[in-house]
Amino acid sequence: MKKILLLLVCLPMFVVGQYTFVPDDNFEQELINLGLDMVFDDYVETASIDTVTSLYVISRGIADLTGIEDFDSLIYLYCGGNQLVNLNLSSNPLLYEVNCSVNQLVSLDLRNGNNQNLFYFTAMNNPSLSCINVADTAWANNNWAKDSWTNFRTDCNATGIANYSKQRKLIKVLDIFGRSVTPKPNMTLFYIYNDGTTEKKLIIK
Repeated sequence: MKKILLLLVCLPMFVVGQYTFVPDDNFEQELINLGLDMVFDDYVETASIDTVTSLYVISRGIADLTGIEDFDSLIYLYCGGNQLVNLNLSSNPLLYEVNCSVNQLVSLDLRNGNNQNLFYFTAMNNPSLSCINVADTAWANNNWAKDSWTNFRTDCNATGIANYSKQRKLIKVLDIFGRSVTPKPNMTLFYIYNDGTTEKKLIIK
């Protein structure tokens, strides 16, 4: 009887890792500098960032923090002194300290479902930031720092809010540094109303 020898061929198994999109070159360079990334290609391996608890990227010329949503364990975020325009931290429920001051923010979302865990927060010196999305406005107003022209709301894009036009009154006019001023031509000004709304205006003559 002939014996048939069965050869088991073991094929190598390749596991494809999950990657996070990081479009900002300066942000990715910082991740490389921190040893969290190796290849400069707009992507970082998600497994290398989802356990990071602290991220200090201050004054690094970063304009976009896309990718921050996959920092699942992030507790401390210091990203002040950059050129950030939009910042969404709604996917970072463990945040305890956040400093995003001195940027160019126009939108900021802090609806992470755990606002009362965020002990320290400041978004000062963001001249174009009129509203911050939060889950708990009372907590935000009592504990967090913002510019005088910036409001905390549960939905900054809400429509159909009661019409305040007849009762709305102007409270004060502020310059980009938060100082009360008298409106003059060629100045960027923020008009603060009694209903909590803010309007950014530039009078040109």
